[in-house]
Amino acid sequence: MADLRKRRPFLLSLSLFLLVSALLVLAFLFLDPSAQTLSVLSSRLTAPSSLAPPATPGERNPTPIPTPGNTPRSSEVPAVVDAKAGESADATEKAEESASRPDDAAFVDAAGDSGNSELPRLDAEEKADKGAAAASEGLVDDGGGDEVAAAAEVRWETCRLGRGVSAADYIPCLDNVKAIKALRSRHHMEHRERHCPVAPRPRCLVRMPAGYRPPVPWPLSRDMIWYNNDPHPKLVEYKKDQNWVTKSGEYLVFPGGGTQFKAGVTRYIQFIEQIMPTIQWGTHTRTVLDVGCGVASFGGYLLDRNVITMSFAPKDEHEAQIQFALERGIPAFLAVIGTQKLPFPDEAFDVVHCARCRVHWYANGGKPLLELNRVLRPGGFYIWSATPVYRQEKRDQDDWNAMVRLTKSICWRTLVKSEDRNGIGVVVYQKPTSSSCYLERKTNEPPVCSKKDGPRFPWYAPLDTCLLSTALSSSNEKSSWPLPWPERLNARYLNVPDDSSSANEKFDADTNYWKHVISEIYFIDFPVNWSSVRNLMDMNAGYGG
Repeated sequence: MADLRKRRPFLLSLSLFLLVSALLVLAFLFLDPSAQTLSVLSSRLTAPSSLAPPATPGERNPTPIPTPGNTPRSSEVPAVVDAKAGESADATEKAEESASRPDDAAFVDAAGDSGNSELPRLDAEEKADKGAAAASEGLVDDGGGDEVAAAAEVRWETCRLGRGVSAADYIPCLDNVKAIKALRSRHHMEHRERHCPVAPRPRCLVRMPAGYRPPVPWPLSRDMIWYNNDPHPKLVEYKKDQNWVTKSGEYLVFPGGGTQFKAGVTRYIQFIEQIMPTIQWGTHTRTVLDVGCGVASFGGYLLDRNVITMSFAPKDEHEAQIQFALERGIPAFLAVIGTQKLPFPDEAFDVVHCARCRVHWYANGGKPLLELNRVLRPGGFYIWSATPVYRQEKRDQDDWNAMVRLTKSICWRTLVKSEDRNGIGVVVYQKPTSSSCYLERKTNEPPVCSKKDGPRFPWYAPLDTCLLSTALSSSNEKSSWPLPWPERLNARYLNVPDDSSSANEKFDADTNYWKHVISEIYFIDFPVNWSSVRNLMDMNAGYGG
């Protein structure tokens, strides 16, 4: 009897534990608040079995699944929603629920490989009954009638890198180790050009650096960024005497120095304006191309002068230069002047700038400088700051003499050649405003491009061996420099083969449309803090409205 009394507390505790466990199981089965549970609750009550059969691999719901060891925080998991697909709320709930599972990295494209398919649009009444079924079955309307096929499933794995490639900086088209090894020559920087994988196309995710956090907001980001976002200390050590970048605690700091402007880029910009006042930053000069930009401090500080600079450099031994620029909020891209044209239309920039950009302009028959001539507008300036301009060593002087011959052959005029107080030399050339000079040369070398030289599109096109003719006379209004900024924003300088009246109408319509959309919708209705947005890519620019 005494033993039974001693065991009563234990039996009561055990009974209470079993009761609570049973209640929790019932709550999980019947009171799960997710959209999917509620939508199929009635079927659970009436069906012989409360457990649905597992989905087959072809019927799995599209879910982004993080990689082990790299599980993103809940705020970093993107909600991928196709507005055209009309997916029900239960599919979204299931995707978010699955995202918390630390399984293999995966991303499923519900639209299939074509990118044009749509899920069937369901009426409001049908969503309650068919939402879960549509999500689990992955039905796709192929636009071809009554046939319905299962959605193609695309598995996104973590990118596998070649030897010597940094995970955080991996770019499939530039880090294609197999294609680079197969190159017959590297004499013209072919290994720094784009070599995009053809088959199979890469379908992988690049991991963010450990400890990544939202970027420092503009304008503070011009001068400092989080170290963990671009953890590359090599450039700090390599360029420590030139004030490119330094490390300070959790930050990488950009003092505004450079190889050719050790006293600071602000003084360098002022020096250019002093030796050539017609540059008129921000009014006369609005668009600049900075070749071999380093960490892009030149373009970053020109933003203070209302100048838009597109900076570029190759992905070479100076690690993460462009990544630094983009993290700072400065427009930049990876490129090299090797055997292919830059991805810009003809006569696109007011000024081209090169400060020790390490390009042999006269190499390969002068093709690199001919490419600058192509993208420079008539009357535009080329600013060159490099050792051949001011040093007297034989190699530098040989380079300078070769540059003199080449610039004369393409009718560039030397406007000014000067040195600053630190002995750094700068020379400024100007491109002619018409093609008349080309016809007056004693020798037709390099020749003027003809119509049979091929189309003018620059994407994946080989460098020109000829001079692009402006086809303008000095009396033509298009040969003069554009109106001062911002008046030139609405001026119709349209270099298109379209009928002029039709092109003018399209230009005006584009301008008026974007004036309304930006001011009335983007700035007012979008939940975006535009003051914190510095960089934006327009993927269908048109006239740039």
